[in-house]
Amino acid sequence: MHLYLLALAALQGVTELFPISSLGHSILVPALLHWPIDRTAAWFLPFIVVLHLGTATALVLYFWRDWAQLLGGWLRARGRADNPQSRLLWLIVVGTIPAGLLGLLLAHKIKALFGGYGFAAAALMVNGLLLLGGDFLKHRRGLIALPDLPWSRAVAIGLAQALALIPGFSRSGATLVAGLGLGMNYADSARFSFLLATPIIAAAGVLEVPKLLHAGVPHELLGLIAVCGVLSGVFAWLSTWFLMRWFSAHEFKALRPFGVYCLALGAVALWMR
Repeated sequence: MHLYLLALAALQGVTELFPISSLGHSILVPALLHWPIDRTAAWFLPFIVVLHLGTATALVLYFWRDWAQLLGGWLRARGRADNPQSRLLWLIVVGTIPAGLLGLLLAHKIKALFGGYGFAAAALMVNGLLLLGGDFLKHRRGLIALPDLPWSRAVAIGLAQALALIPGFSRSGATLVAGLGLGMNYADSARFSFLLATPIIAAAGVLEVPKLLHAGVPHELLGLIAVCGVLSGVFAWLSTWFLMRWFSAHEFKALRPFGVYCLALGAVALWMR
């Protein structure tokens, strides 16, 4: 089982940042490949918590200069939004609130209703269509720089992030497409998407830490879970590094490969059901 948990950690690190739904992959891939992982075991939730903390740590480390500039600008401006860095930090706060509230109120209900294999496969295909639609939107909207993003559009992107509560829909995919549809280019959409994801992923992990401490994880799994958290973080950092360069270098059709992949995997998953 150890190798399967390591593989799941690597999968989490990649799919959390790639616009292809980490939650959908965590449902579909183990089922398709018949991985012997008991998702109902008491240690599985702590395991997922550690993976999320690894991903959040990777995002903080990758964007540490951005966060340092944002916090420095906020302090220099004493919280006023007339400083570009301070304003961007407030945009992240405003964009985080919708998904944060919906996650606290509805996350468990949504996953209970829509967490099945068939729904995740179908939703992944819809996610693929959304990604292809994002390329279409990109060609038909004027560009707006990230520091000039209106408050209402930050809220709209934050609402899009809440789609990730549904297995099969990608957090980064939803925010990327929303950013493109609201006038940003690929690079700015990706940057805002990853900055926006950091507090949500970190908060989701931190809120579950008490369960992690009281879950009675078998001692023989503690070391493995820690290694998996590090592995998830490493793959998340590498994924972010790759995607930031990918979206900077591809001004057109940057989301198409991911959209086609989601359509193909969803179709194969339904066919093999």
